[in-house]
Amino acid sequence: MDIPPLAGKTAAMSLGALPVSYALNHISALSQPLCAVLMSALIFGLLFMAVYSLSHGEITYDPLYAVFVIFSFTSVVDLVIALQEDGYVAGFMDFYTKEGEPYLRTAHGIFICYWDGTVHYLLYLTMAGAIRKRKRYRSLGLYWLGSFAMSLLVFLPGNILGKYSSEIRPAFFLAILYVLVPCWAGVRIFSQPCAPTSCTPDMVQEEQNKSLLQRPADLTLVAYLILAAFFTLFRGLVVLDCPTDACFIYIYQYEPYLRDPVAYPKLQMLMYLFYALPFYCLAAYALTFPGCSWLPDWALVFAGAIGQAQFSHMGASMHLRTPFTYRVPEDTWTSFFLSNMLFALGPHLLAFRCLWRPAFFMRARPLAPQDQSKKQQ
Repeated sequence: MDIPPLAGKTAAMSLGALPVSYALNHISALSQPLCAVLMSALIFGLLFMAVYSLSHGEITYDPLYAVFVIFSFTSVVDLVIALQEDGYVAGFMDFYTKEGEPYLRTAHGIFICYWDGTVHYLLYLTMAGAIRKRKRYRSLGLYWLGSFAMSLLVFLPGNILGKYSSEIRPAFFLAILYVLVPCWAGVRIFSQPCAPTSCTPDMVQEEQNKSLLQRPADLTLVAYLILAAFFTLFRGLVVLDCPTDACFIYIYQYEPYLRDPVAYPKLQMLMYLFYALPFYCLAAYALTFPGCSWLPDWALVFAGAIGQAQFSHMGASMHLRTPFTYRVPEDTWTSFFLSNMLFALGPHLLAFRCLWRPAFFMRARPLAPQDQSKKQQ
C-alpha cells in the first residue's frame, strides 16, 4: 500500500483552530449554551465556504476532501480540549467544555479527544494529500471509517445513558449530525476501486490449496481470534451482571472501570459483544476457508474500531478523572495492560496480513486455455 503525502495546506488551515478557539474563549456572550452551539455552527459554515472557494477542484474530484479538511480543524480543537483538561494548556476551550459538551471533561471524553487530535488528524492530512495528488487512500479511509464510527457509537449513547444525561446541551444535537458523515463517507470509500495486486491466478490457486496447518501465521491468528472471542464474551457477561464468581472477581479486582456510572465502559463492552464477537468468528472462518474476499476490507474497518476503542478504554481506566474506586488497581495493572494491548494488537495484525498477502482471500478464477496447456506440459 502506497502511503500518500500529507496535505500541507490542510495542516495550515487546521492550525487556524488555535487562534479561533482562543478568541472565542474570551467572548463573554458564549457563556450561554445556545450561543456556544450557534457560534460553532457559524464557524463550520464559514470554514466550509472557505474550503469550497479555495479547493473547488479537489472537492469536484472527491467531495470527501471538504470533510477531511473540516474534520482536521475539529481534530486540532479536540487536541486542545484534551490538553487543557489535563492541565497542559489554558485559556482556549473553557466555554465549550462548560456550556457546549461538558461530557468531554470525562476521562473517556478526554481520550477520545486525544485520539481524534492525533490519529484522526494524521489520517485527515494524509487522505487530503492523496486527493490533491490524485492518489488512492481506500485502505486509510476504511481504517478511519471504523475508528470514527466506533467513537460515535459509544460516545453519543453514553452521553444519554450515563450520569451526564442531565447535562445534555444544544451542542449535543450538532454532534448527532456527525452520524450521517460515516454513512455517506463509508459508501463512497467502499465504492472506490481496490488497489491492483500482483497476484496471478497460479499464485492464488497455489495459496488457496494450502491447508491451515501449512500456514502457521494464519493458524496463530485463528488461535488468537478464538481466545479474543472468549475474552469478548466474558467481558460482555461481566457488564451484564453475570453472577458467577469469575465475573465478580474480574470486575472488582481487574477492571473496576466497568462499574463506572458514566456508562461508556459498559457500552463499549456491549459493542464488543454484539459486533466484535461475530466478526472474530467470521474472520476465523475466512482464515480457514479460501475465497472470502470481504475480509481484507472489513479487517481494516475493524482494526480502526478496536484501536480507537481500546485506546479510550485503557486510558480512561487509569486516568485521574476516573474515581479512584473505578481505576485499575496497581497490583493488577500489568495483567490489565497486557490483555488489553493484545486485544488491540490482534486486529491490526490481521489487517496487515490481509494487505500483505491477499491471494488467499481472492476469488479463484479459472485458468486461461494457454495456461492450462502450459501446466499440462
